[in-house]
Amino acid sequence: MFTFINSDKAPAAIGPYSQAVRLGNVLFTSGQIPIDPATGEISGSDIKEQTRRICENLAAVLKEAGADFSRVVKTTCFLSDMADFAAFNEVYAEYFISKPARSCVAVKTLPKNVLAEIELIADLS
Repeated sequence: MFTFINSDKAPAAIGPYSQAVRLGNVLFTSGQIPIDPATGEISGSDIKEQTRRICENLAAVLKEAGADFSRVVKTTCFLSDMADFAAFNEVYAEYFISKPARSCVAVKTLPKNVLAEIELIADLS
């Protein structure tokens, strides 16, 4: 059995999906982009600002599920330009201090032409 997780402190889905789904003791989040949940607008003009907003959005979803970043076991990160990798990593490392497994790839285009997107899997046991 699964449960949908939604936080009003993270941006509402911009398509036919949920912020996260809990299956047993595992949480799967949808990709978060740097949308400010208060305004619905893109937050930040550079990779560091956008990454910080993404992580704050993920923090809200994790909290709604009763977890935090220490419970994250895997992330998948998407960058619009791999030249942003070092700056992205600086902010990412502030949040994901437990160093979960990670994949990071560059993609041609992200929704709303943002610079990054992150999805994660967390253990809720």
